[in-house]
Amino acid sequence: MAAPCLEDPSLERHFKGHRDAVTCVDFSLNTKQLASGSMDSCLMVWHMKPQSRAYRFAGHKDTVTCVNFSPSGHLLASGSRDKTVRIWVPNVKGESTVFRAHTATVRSIHFCSDGQSFVTASDDKTVKVWSTHRQKFLFSLSQHINWVRCAKFSPDGRLIVSASDDKTVKVWDKTSRECVHSYCEHGSFVTYVDFHPSGTCIAAAGMDNTVKVWDVRTHRLLQHYQLHSAAVNALSFHPSGSYLVTASSDSTLKILDLMEGRLLYTLHGHQGPATTVAFSRTGEYFASGGSDEQVMVWKSNFDVVNYGEVLRVQRPPATLASSSRTLPEVDSPVPPGRGRSQESMQSQPQEPVSIPQTLTSTLEHIVGQLDVLTQTVSLLEQRLTLTEDKLKQCLENQQLIMQRAPP
Repeated sequence: MAAPCLEDPSLERHFKGHRDAVTCVDFSLNTKQLASGSMDSCLMVWHMKPQSRAYRFAGHKDTVTCVNFSPSGHLLASGSRDKTVRIWVPNVKGESTVFRAHTATVRSIHFCSDGQSFVTASDDKTVKVWSTHRQKFLFSLSQHINWVRCAKFSPDGRLIVSASDDKTVKVWDKTSRECVHSYCEHGSFVTYVDFHPSGTCIAAAGMDNTVKVWDVRTHRLLQHYQLHSAAVNALSFHPSGSYLVTASSDSTLKILDLMEGRLLYTLHGHQGPATTVAFSRTGEYFASGGSDEQVMVWKSNFDVVNYGEVLRVQRPPATLASSSRTLPEVDSPVPPGRGRSQESMQSQPQEPVSIPQTLTSTLEHIVGQLDVLTQTVSLLEQRLTLTEDKLKQCLENQQLIMQRAPP
């Protein structure tokens, strides 16, 4: 089979609707929907199908700082400067359930791979873990000494990584709730962190304009990039684990080839800081947002042969063939010119799928329906409580009237 050519990423869609800076983006599992949050206090759910109307969800009382689709795609979580977390059913009704436990801005939200729990990070210096279906706060991780900007589950759900303004990145064991390691190499606030799809590495972005990649098994610094000329606000791994895209206040997006340890592309699209970026679950697309109120969808145009089938087989990222490769050690402290590559990419053999596709799809559907039912029950309970309160008030008023009435 001939190796596919690596083509330049291309701008596919341009979504306009937010009335202030865009702060966060995330794709649904099937890439049919893209969610974004903004300083306008609203969430938008955009449909990738042309001519489809977007949903605007209002509920938060301040900036929406983070969004994340559940693994099934049937729920959408958001966090806000109003100190609350909301779980939405991303349909035309836009109903949501409110979660409260943080005492300051919620900066980050991320579902565990099984969808049963999610993790949040906050300016109250804590990382909190919540139960999705029981709709309750479970526990806090509290060793950071400044705002916590980001927290993510590992692909297997056993670890949590967090990034803070205390200039550290911490890795936590979810079961023991202990911090198992702190990385202190950043020279300034750490703005974003995430796990490599293999679960063996983490990448962190900082206000010091750098991106650092560590091995979580040996705690060694594997790669160091200083390619941006301003703070790096977000990053996202391609599902293959071979590429990393970054968004920076220098208004650019950059795509790094992690296997070669070099810059591939610098993308200019946003006017002003690029605040957020995320690959789709298949890696075919990535989305970015900026202070210019724009949401942009880009087509990756690489690794098409390797990852065209990922969505159909719905394999967890840790089982992808290329994720088992070890990243080389790289130190790129000097910002180079615009990277660009026309090299051929060798096709990687795919691992056999152990679970039949039909069974996987059925299980995914069941989990999704459970998500929706749980949220529906919660909303009904809230309405019943309100109705009971109103009835009690009416009875109390009636008793007062009867007491005041002359005999």
